[in-house]
Amino acid sequence: MAAAGDGPWLDDAAGRLVRPFTVSNGRTRPTVALDLISQVMATGATPLGYLGPEHTVALDLCRAPVSVAEVSAHLKLPAAVTKVLLSDLVDCGALTTKPPEFHHNPTDRALLEAVLDGLRRQL
Repeated sequence: MAAAGDGPWLDDAAGRLVRPFTVSNGRTRPTVALDLISQVMATGATPLGYLGPEHTVALDLCRAPVSVAEVSAHLKLPAAVTKVLLSDLVDCGALTTKPPEFHHNPTDRALLEAVLDGLRRQL
């Protein structure tokens, strides 16, 4: 039985009924460089041509800026497959993307030590 909102693609007992790379027609490389923390957002343009159900759901998730990782988690698809789907949407003008913005140095020693301390407290 499919979970609510998942349609025919997921089954509670069996899991995903369609192999992830079937969703991307076997493609493993996106046409647009996307990072897991890249931000994607719908442009409002109507995509031309046929898009699969995952494309439609991804586009709906991108009404506000969202990271590639978040879209992947919501779609319950591997990041590589999600990147291919999102690059399809960028190619047809339905999505725009921008690299992540860092407001501080991501290799700042104090920040890394704070993260390490937080992880140690969790263990």
